[in-house]
Amino acid sequence: MLFENFSLSIAPGRTVLLGPNGAGKSTLLGLFASTLRPSRGKVQLEGLASASRGAELRRYRSQVGWLPQDVGIFPGLSVREHVAYTGWLKGLSRRDAWDRSLHAVQQVDLTEKINAPAKSLSGGQVRRMGIAGALVHDARAILLDEPTAGLDPNQRLRFREILAVVPESVVVVVSTHQTEDVHASYDEVIVLSEGLVRFHGSVSAFAGSAPAGTDQRDAVAAAYSRYVTAEN
Repeated sequence: MLFENFSLSIAPGRTVLLGPNGAGKSTLLGLFASTLRPSRGKVQLEGLASASRGAELRRYRSQVGWLPQDVGIFPGLSVREHVAYTGWLKGLSRRDAWDRSLHAVQQVDLTEKINAPAKSLSGGQVRRMGIAGALVHDARAILLDEPTAGLDPNQRLRFREILAVVPESVVVVVSTHQTEDVHASYDEVIVLSEGLVRFHGSVSAFAGSAPAGTDQRDAVAAAYSRYVTAEN
């Protein structure tokens, strides 16, 4: 996905990145996470640049919690060990990573699996373990790419509860093409289509941009359809 003349500033709080498959959501989050590097321009978080190298890049990455669509599993590790190892990779000491991993696993409701081999988890459980890995350290930005894929309704409710307890000072960006949980879970909405931002504003403003006469219960879905279909 090619982003040209692209500028975006995301405030602390919970932002949902909406867009159809192929809109560029994963590419954009990859740039934010520094797993992809921009050919021009820069991505910054509190003065640190994602395209830097050496110590500054390590500091940038230590401030970012990242859950990609495909959650890799480290062979031979239990669920808690997996989450603790993620924290250690982000700069926590081994002791702090181990101590914090317990709370992170509890947050995503995987306590019963805490000592189970990570490779034994179901697809939905692997995603919850990945979310725990993104929460285990004191990240200033948490990036979650399609985190509710494969989760049942109860697990999606638990995910909303997890988002609700993340401090308001943290930048949280969640990409999805689902609109059902927007009102309950997020403060801001970004609609991305073909590498362009079609909408960026509050949830209430987004719902209010639905076509006239739209039932309030359908306003978010109708607004999403308006911005995606109108530009394609």
